[in-house]
Amino acid sequence: MTPAERRRQLLERLALGPVIVGDGGMGTQLHHRGAPPDAVFEYLNLINADLVGRVHADYAAAGAELLETNTFGANALRLAAYGLEPKVALINLAGARLAREAAGPGRFVAGSVGPLLSPRGSEVETEAAARKTLWREQMTALADGGVDCFLLETFPSVTELLLALEVAREFDLPAIAQLAFMEGGFTGDGLNVEQAARRLALAEPAAIGANCGAGPRELVMVLRRLAAATDRPLSAFPNSGFPERVDGRILYLATPDYFAALGMEMADAGAGLIGGCCGTGPAHVQALAAALRGYRPGIRSHTAGAVTTSRQPKPAMTPDRRFLDAWGTRPVITVELDVPKGLDIAATLERARTLANNGVDAITLAENPLARIRMSNLALAARLQAELGIEVIAHVTGRDRNLLGLHSALMGAHLLGIRNVLAVTGDPVSVGSESGASNVFDLNSVGLLRLIDALNHGRNLYGAELDDTTRFLAGCAFNPNVADLTGQLRKLEKKLAAGARFVLTQPLFDPLVLERMMAATRPYAVPVLVGLMPLVSERNAEFLHNEVPGILLPDQVRHRMRGARGADGARQGMAICRELLAEGQKQGVGGYYLIPPFGKVELALELVAVIRG
Repeated sequence: MTPAERRRQLLERLALGPVIVGDGGMGTQLHHRGAPPDAVFEYLNLINADLVGRVHADYAAAGAELLETNTFGANALRLAAYGLEPKVALINLAGARLAREAAGPGRFVAGSVGPLLSPRGSEVETEAAARKTLWREQMTALADGGVDCFLLETFPSVTELLLALEVAREFDLPAIAQLAFMEGGFTGDGLNVEQAARRLALAEPAAIGANCGAGPRELVMVLRRLAAATDRPLSAFPNSGFPERVDGRILYLATPDYFAALGMEMADAGAGLIGGCCGTGPAHVQALAAALRGYRPGIRSHTAGAVTTSRQPKPAMTPDRRFLDAWGTRPVITVELDVPKGLDIAATLERARTLANNGVDAITLAENPLARIRMSNLALAARLQAELGIEVIAHVTGRDRNLLGLHSALMGAHLLGIRNVLAVTGDPVSVGSESGASNVFDLNSVGLLRLIDALNHGRNLYGAELDDTTRFLAGCAFNPNVADLTGQLRKLEKKLAAGARFVLTQPLFDPLVLERMMAATRPYAVPVLVGLMPLVSERNAEFLHNEVPGILLPDQVRHRMRGARGADGARQGMAICRELLAEGQKQGVGGYYLIPPFGKVELALELVAVIRG
């Protein structure tokens, strides 16, 4: 067949059958055949083409009629993390060539294109035009390599997938659009199956489908809902069930016969293209091909079996604002306390009691600052609130927990009575000294704020409804210690849009920086609590300046602290803070975030007296 004939036949079979049998997982097969799990699998197209070619050939021999290129993450954004950005075109061209060689003229080749993810799998934030440029570079090379269609797969959100479809329409090739649905049939941007299907159908892809996910049984249910919501052709590439760790290896235990039986149910639901994703191999495809030989997609009804899941979103509960209730009438004061490195909280309790008795509005507790092990700040926050009656602002980072853990931790914190949360990305583990710990970063600070906002609306980040709503007051951080505030203000706008309702700044030491920051943030009409950290010695000042992320001391401050230590060092540090408080009064600062070093709450109390005076 000529390329034009293959494309025409592909479209006919997607709509009318017989069902096209796709191939199975590529990454898991490469790993099983010797590629290390941290390898850049797409780069193997250039450095171990024989291995990739053998996987394609085995799928073809097993009965696959459509082979996917080994190019899922072959975009410049992801490859740049490995220094492979200049090889985007070569990797994609090689991927198309290897799949075509194994497919021959009688099988279809689909150019695999995935979402724009970081190497650790988290979504990245770039402008739409920049994202389209990245996909365009990849798709151009795949088209030049001779693919018959694009398979846009494992996209977490409809918005992201529609952007990729816009790029795919620039080429004379069909595009199959596949989402990775979350628990309950929701996309990453909170749409249910029916809503996602209707939005995608407007873009008229060659087929709409789903891949990855929990396994074939769940994908059958998703397909039935897709079939009831749209008349576009359907596709499905499920995982081989849930993975299990066996002897240090991740294995998928669904048998080929089971997979094939569920494949027939997918065809009955209306799917015209069925293959496998993670954990599936040639044996699964062989069983699937035998079961589906000559099989046609089931007749679809758009009324029977339709699932009505559209719902009015729960209104967000008004978050508690107690520590900010005085905003605009007097300066609000929060003080940060160190979380213990061990189990003894007696000193922390006494310091917190002293602060509460002196009219501090809230205490803040960081979460493993500088990536060093501390007690759970959420547990300590609940204890302080219960014993002392003072509000606590608990920092929550994206560094230490994956997305599952963050959901659980936040819901548990709400159960314990915590209402104030500062969402921060977190210092990377490389900053600390805890050998063997790893960064997670499923969410950055903006993602955390979106999660908190979702919980406040009674749903999880995937859109699934909860039985109640949380009442979090979410805050964010702001770093004024940069030469140009443009980037920081852009980040602040994203954080406010994601649900931040107050701001704590990094400690600053220069009245001019304070003046500039207040002028820049005033238009946002959000409470900004200015960070102040009393310096106590030259050694302390130099450590902060040189080793702590986000803190920058002006040269004149470092000069003033030169040689200072002991009582003289503390006097100099407090004098600097008093000058900042004087400037803050002129600028109309509405609140302060005091960070006394080494647990010296007496320094914080001295500043509280100045502020209240």
